[in-house]
Amino acid sequence: MPRTPSPEPKQEPARILVVGGGYVGMYTALRLQKRLKHELRGGTVEIVVVTPDPYMTYQPFLPEAAAGSISPRHVVVPLRRVLGHCRVIVGEVVSVDHAGRTAMYTTLASDEEGTGPAPLRYDELVLAPGSISRTLPIPGLADHGIGFKTVEEAVGLRNHVVEQLDIASSTRDPAVRDAALTFVFVGGGYAGVEALGELEDMARYAAKHYHNVKPEDLRWILVEASDRILPEVGPEMGQYTIRELRGRNIDVRLETRLESCENRVAVLSDGSRLPTRTVVWTAGVKPSPLLAATDLPLTDRGRLRCTPALAVDGAPHAWGAGDAAAVPDVTAPGKECAPNAQHAVRQARTLADNITASLRGAPLTEYRHAYAGSVASLGLHKGVAHVYGRKVKGYPAWFMHRVYHLSRVPTANRKARVLTEWSLSGLFKREIVSLGSLERPRAEFELAAGDVPPENPSAPPAGGPKGSP
Repeated sequence: MPRTPSPEPKQEPARILVVGGGYVGMYTALRLQKRLKHELRGGTVEIVVVTPDPYMTYQPFLPEAAAGSISPRHVVVPLRRVLGHCRVIVGEVVSVDHAGRTAMYTTLASDEEGTGPAPLRYDELVLAPGSISRTLPIPGLADHGIGFKTVEEAVGLRNHVVEQLDIASSTRDPAVRDAALTFVFVGGGYAGVEALGELEDMARYAAKHYHNVKPEDLRWILVEASDRILPEVGPEMGQYTIRELRGRNIDVRLETRLESCENRVAVLSDGSRLPTRTVVWTAGVKPSPLLAATDLPLTDRGRLRCTPALAVDGAPHAWGAGDAAAVPDVTAPGKECAPNAQHAVRQARTLADNITASLRGAPLTEYRHAYAGSVASLGLHKGVAHVYGRKVKGYPAWFMHRVYHLSRVPTANRKARVLTEWSLSGLFKREIVSLGSLERPRAEFELAAGDVPPENPSAPPAGGPKGSP
């Protein structure tokens, strides 16, 4: 009887590990799904995305989320819905041994299990962990500073600003009132200027609904260490922005630094001492600390050293783009691509195409994109833009800002929801409700549970249950 040949051992699929679920991570995985659909169906390729959050945040909409123009849930894109053909792991990569093609990662269950970081082998690595806020050792900053990089921070800042109006309205202490109505923003880039512009607009409107707080009682200060703000839109539009902000009674201080914010007093390098309960820190970003826990080559600034094809220089099968990567700008020899969303989205497309080409043995292409320009919102119906050499300001620039970002926000679902909210906001008045209790949702239950004597936990609180006579 003839012998049945033993089956061939099943070959493991080539695993593409994408670290990070931001612009680069999500868009790269999304395009890889499309380009490698036959390989994914055939089981010869697997795409794994490891990200701390199960969603991608569209950061240009954070100022409008803080002002209440857009619902916070419409600023984020759920990764599992968009990346239906990828394996999404909500966790954090803590180190990478590229020589051994292994990443160590933790998940939400790691602490519960007590197992520590687990290994994850890969064949191709896309390292796109993004950036974190660049802070300085300023006394009091860690205790009192508020960041503006995540949707949680945007919602928290909105609640905080409305809460300050409530404090100012109810206190009898002039010092407490003045501190509550003083808002200090540090950093004159996109994040700082747009957040300040939107929140000042919202707070000025909200103040009209308080019987003892007037819009002119609010004090807004923008602190910038350099001699200009919004450098991306050019010096002329930067000067226009300063005039626009100062025309709204916003105090713009150039060549000034925050030296301390201890005891809720902002001390500036020009000698000013500003009692305030609000210090918003938007003074730049730095690469994710994960990069230092890898064996990949880094620049002096701690970013991945990449080639124009978005491959990590000297590390085959490793790729990088976005905030974490230093990518040579082939349209401006000797310079690197700016770490902004415009480059990140376009780099992700080239990156996915090059990974596909690498797997199929095809030649790689260089990332090439001439900078088109910038747009910035300064609040409702106000903005500045410098696009393809043309300078635009006021309502047209604000409209361009909305149209551009509506075209860039991922998925038709999000586009429709954002457009609907914008349309409704033109018909109805702003919402000025603070939901600060969201930050401690168990507070009321903890208070109720604390009323129960520990020796008899089944006994009702003193005075009987709610509603009893």
